[in-house]
Amino acid sequence: MEANLMPLTVQAVTQAIPLLLKFPMGHFSVDYDKEADVLYISFRRPQRATDTQEVGEGVLLRYRGEELVGMTILEASTRAEGRTALPEAARTPVVPRRRSARRQP
Repeated sequence: MEANLMPLTVQAVTQAIPLLLKFPMGHFSVDYDKEADVLYISFRRPQRATDTQEVGEGVLLRYRGEELVGMTILEASTRAEGRTALPEAARTPVVPRRRSARRQP
């Protein structure tokens, strides 16, 4: 990393600390594809998601069975600096999905 970028990196990470400490998962990794403007957050490595649920415009929850294993945020830069465009449903805590019980005939 170039020396002139280091103070900016330290500042950005330091500013993110309060949000990172509030994060509901203890372990996670974040990848950002700047060209596609997509933010990937993984709660498991490898993610190996088997299902996706859209909870808001461009906010995707990724599941492996009933376990939430990640999130994908499309157009991530438009949500930066407090300009979140998430619906109320996406701001509530995520709980594991329950499979609906099928009635036997």
